[in-house]
Amino acid sequence: MNRNEVIQKHKDFIFPCVTTYYTEPLVADRAAGNYVWDVEGRQYLDFFGGILTISAGHCNPKVTSKIKRQVDRLQHTTTVYPNEQIVALAEKLAQITPGRIQKSFFTNSGTEANEAAVMLARMATGSFEVVALRHGYSGHSLLTKSLTAHAPWRRAGVISVGVTHALNPYCYRCPFGLAYPDCGVACANDVENVIQTTTSGRIAAFLAEPIQGVGGFITPPKEYFKIVFNIVKQYGGLFIADEVQTGFGRTGKKWFGIEHWEVEPDILTAAKGMANGVPVGATVATPEVANAFQGMTISTFGGNPVSSAAARATIEVIEEDQLLDNAHEVGGYFRQKLEQLKEKHLLVGDVRGMGLMQGVELVKDRKTKEPAPQETNALMDRCKNNGLLIGKGGLYSNVLRISPPLNIGKADVDEAVRILDKSLGETES
Repeated sequence: MNRNEVIQKHKDFIFPCVTTYYTEPLVADRAAGNYVWDVEGRQYLDFFGGILTISAGHCNPKVTSKIKRQVDRLQHTTTVYPNEQIVALAEKLAQITPGRIQKSFFTNSGTEANEAAVMLARMATGSFEVVALRHGYSGHSLLTKSLTAHAPWRRAGVISVGVTHALNPYCYRCPFGLAYPDCGVACANDVENVIQTTTSGRIAAFLAEPIQGVGGFITPPKEYFKIVFNIVKQYGGLFIADEVQTGFGRTGKKWFGIEHWEVEPDILTAAKGMANGVPVGATVATPEVANAFQGMTISTFGGNPVSSAAARATIEVIEEDQLLDNAHEVGGYFRQKLEQLKEKHLLVGDVRGMGLMQGVELVKDRKTKEPAPQETNALMDRCKNNGLLIGKGGLYSNVLRISPPLNIGKADVDEAVRILDKSLGETES
């Protein structure tokens, strides 16, 4: 099919709520390494990586070869039959996850992983109420939409029974009108206020992304999660780290984002970058929490041998190619270049993030911080036309979300920054 045929069939046969980017949607045809090609043969440097999913480059042969081998050997069993791939992956996760986290429950997505985490926390504590953060995103089931705190993502008749939301650490748009560090990290203390005033005072869990993804790569101060962790424990709750977007080296140096804040979660959820594009999700917990699951359960597709092989292979590539260090080094280089773009272009209000998870917030005026969603859309189009793929997010749809594969080099960054610079100039003119 040509481009127009694909787009028309998408309109005819796909739910209209399935959002696509760009005024003229890009119809992807193939990908390799850090590049994507459309059906018309145009090449694009991919700095969004399938929404933070391509960890080791598109169609990495070290991963795809093991996927193909597993397909030919054992493509599917349910969890009623143990197999080598699922236990090998679970053992590896126990080795690389922080603290005492050891036991895994596998699913197919981040949504399912977060759903399982909340269900488990409620069983383990005997409490029901959960505290999440404003601007957070947790998935597209009814429960995870309740955990989500973005109006556009909650329009599904969501009834947030047992879920309440605290202020998030959005330093650029501090809800208290304060500035870090003089603020005393007041947003962290709001978690206690929320527990005291909107819950029974005994909670099942606190769930948060170390860096909020859909929220616009909002990055908390270094003290934030330690303060929150102590508050959560005081009120009987478990700490759930939603690592669906931040996991597997995305933030640089560490396997998981929460490690930068020196907090050991009770439950950790993961998906996206875990298997380099193969559908997989994981809920990983300490033994005593995992053992608290009541009743029986299975997963028809969770822990599928092919998905497990893909995830294990991806982790091996990250280890062998030292991509944690690369994400840190090249991410730091990229951050410096983005800060230089901020100095040059008034449309850039804020730059934030860690490693190869960098956000650029666009504003009409730096003093008023008025969001610039129309300019963001225009910049996205110009970047695509100039050969660069990036994402967007934020409550006001005015934040560029930039998350290339973890194995990019500085030359790739230079090319991406060149295109961003050119596209910013075209948008501002």
